[in-house]
Amino acid sequence: MDKKDIIKLKSITISGFKSFDSDAHTMEFGDISALIGANGSGKSNLVSFFKMIGYLMTTTLQQFIGDQGGASSLLNFGPKKTPVLSAKFVFENEEVYDDYEFSLAHAACDSLIFTHEINSYHNKKLYDTPKQWTLPPGTKESGLALNVLKHKDYGPVKLIYKLLRKCNVYQFHDTSSTSKIRNKGYINQNNYLYHDGGNLAAFLYGLRENERNRPYYEKIVRHIKCIFPQFGDFNLLPDVRNENYIMLDWFMQNDLSYQLGAHQLSDGTLRFMALAALLLQPPENLPSIIVIDEPELGLHPSAIIELASMVKIASQHAQIILATQSPALLDEFLPEQITVIERDPISKSSTFKKFTEEDLKYWLEEYTLSELWDKNILGGTP
Repeated sequence: MDKKDIIKLKSITISGFKSFDSDAHTMEFGDISALIGANGSGKSNLVSFFKMIGYLMTTTLQQFIGDQGGASSLLNFGPKKTPVLSAKFVFENEEVYDDYEFSLAHAACDSLIFTHEINSYHNKKLYDTPKQWTLPPGTKESGLALNVLKHKDYGPVKLIYKLLRKCNVYQFHDTSSTSKIRNKGYINQNNYLYHDGGNLAAFLYGLRENERNRPYYEKIVRHIKCIFPQFGDFNLLPDVRNENYIMLDWFMQNDLSYQLGAHQLSDGTLRFMALAALLLQPPENLPSIIVIDEPELGLHPSAIIELASMVKIASQHAQIILATQSPALLDEFLPEQITVIERDPISKSSTFKKFTEEDLKYWLEEYTLSELWDKNILGGTP
């Protein structure tokens, strides 16, 4: 498929969700979108919003609400101030304009119910006005997801569902001794990489054992060696005591005599391995939108440059959204790829701010983007 034919996320508009007040806050997206901002500015809340969409598209919204501490925790300063949260997604290419919007209102038992849910589809070449599907209000779960699951052929509604369903959030922060990524996992859980990297060994095993996907496995290994020269290869074999399980075992470079385990990898190295597996997997397996929270955590500066390289490779086939605090990572991108999230001191709401290369033309003659961030020219500082 030609890249121009791929329908992509153009923008989202959020109001009433966590640190975003009831005004409409719109953020535009490209192939790469790097989010920067001070602690407490709202970056994590935007990541949380994307997580909510994942639950919404799997008809488990009420579980998400419960996990977050109830609807009061999701509504900006609680239901008395903000009784409704709403959002709109716009997807577009040269031929198609597709949007999905919904509103969720506070309800009994500190829950949320749908009061408004609409999908609009516009084929620019076939007709002048968009076709619109209004889904029934008053439900606790998304009518979009429920209808697609019930009716296999739901046309344009199915298209927007597939786009939102393939929007995945990843956070590889937990690399403790008890984390799933360091311990034994079920070998058949290898179709896709889990949000926490917990099935990394099984996922890599699945790539290596598939002849068509093996070149991607080898590419992942090469990138790991760039930041961890002592690494030779993974030793991915079913557990001899129970062949249904597998561990993330590995060998040192040029030494196959001694097997090492995931417990002998540093936190940063293990996180990089998960990032490499996510971003360098076969293009057809990539989620349409990949959201990664603080991918730089624990990485050496040279590994951050390698991370940026992998992001650029993956962005040829998927949209990548990064929430970062790393000046080194920021310098690997263009001004148009940066979104600054700030907390307005008057409204106490998170806001989005973007720049173009023209906006920063004279500054960039003498300073890098990270230096402009540090000098508070971009904003996004405490």
